[in-house]
Amino acid sequence: MKFLSALLLLALSPTQTTAFAPANNHAVVAAAPFATSLQMSPPAPESLLTETYGEGGRKYRRTVYTHNEWIKHRSSDRFIRNISSMINSGVYKSLGREVVATTAIATFLVVFNALTGGYTDFDGVQHEAIISSLPQLTLPLTPFTLLSPSLGLLLVFRTNSSYGRWDEARKFWGLNINHTRDLNRMATAWYGHDGIPVDPTLRAEHLRQVSLMTWAFVRSMKRHLSPPAEDEEAYVAELNARLSPEQAQAIIAAAHRPNRALYDLSVAIDRLPMHFMRKNEINKNLSIFEDTLGGSERLLSSPVPLFYSRHTARFLSTWLLLLPFAMYEPFKGSWNHVMEIPAIALASLFLFGIEELATQLEEPFTILPMQGFCDKIGANCDEIVGWRGQGLDEYVNEMYDGSPTQ
Repeated sequence: MKFLSALLLLALSPTQTTAFAPANNHAVVAAAPFATSLQMSPPAPESLLTETYGEGGRKYRRTVYTHNEWIKHRSSDRFIRNISSMINSGVYKSLGREVVATTAIATFLVVFNALTGGYTDFDGVQHEAIISSLPQLTLPLTPFTLLSPSLGLLLVFRTNSSYGRWDEARKFWGLNINHTRDLNRMATAWYGHDGIPVDPTLRAEHLRQVSLMTWAFVRSMKRHLSPPAEDEEAYVAELNARLSPEQAQAIIAAAHRPNRALYDLSVAIDRLPMHFMRKNEINKNLSIFEDTLGGSERLLSSPVPLFYSRHTARFLSTWLLLLPFAMYEPFKGSWNHVMEIPAIALASLFLFGIEELATQLEEPFTILPMQGFCDKIGANCDEIVGWRGQGLDEYVNEMYDGSPTQ
């Protein structure tokens, strides 16, 4: 029972119930003109019920925190706020059938045992059993106590494995953000070599292509990792809006779109007039992009071993469905053991909730704000290639050469 109490407290804690709660992202990275309309905030009150939990609610879990969200996240009223929002939790809404099943068993048990073992009326008068030929239905609590540590270990491993997958996916996109900046910074700063005069118009077009192909790669990777029904239309529209018709069609028609976009980025880099050693340094970023893409594909195609997930779900379900029989006697102090019903309902909600959190985390890409990442990368790259670079930036020349450009 101590273990059960600990699990209940764990499920009530804000780190479990708010880690995926949608934040009101008012100050997130400014949306670029080419951003799509995918929502990254709580569903509107008029949204369909299916849009507030399960698959329909995953797009509302793509949270991006700023300072304002962190202040709210660690505020002293977070416990009251999180408990008061339980009825709106998408995680808990997904568990309706499971909680109803365990609560129905507990309710049936209380009524059945009252009929077969006697009951107390509202005036406090004890009555004999109505059905004396049947025994009361109970189980000893000891087996559940002995199995609790094993169930706890299964749930801990399940949640840790799923969180590890989410964390790894987020780190892949962090590498994408960092190295897209790095690539465009080097391309902008190193453009030109051997003192050959730089044509500003040609330079701007070359670097614009590097920026566009960088964005096309991450946007294609986002589409590659997203459900077609959610993202295909927006993806095609964005590529047609930003790229030339030939470039857009070449990527859209490719069997593996991120690979095609990465190839086009390689071609754009190869056209830059700079020393081959510098091009080699820039191309190292493309190898990192291949690694993040391959790692993401591995996470998407390989879940936690199914036999482990299924065994955990079966163990938890059986344990909770039989728990009302073992909890009947401990609630003998309440009127006709009736307090067992809400206790079982809460225990089921929180314990099934832990497994639900693990399942929601296991496939991380549809709860990561990948569209926000792509828009951020596109805006950053466009800004970087807009800088004048070596031989063109008067301030830089003056600062490092000691004399202003004539």
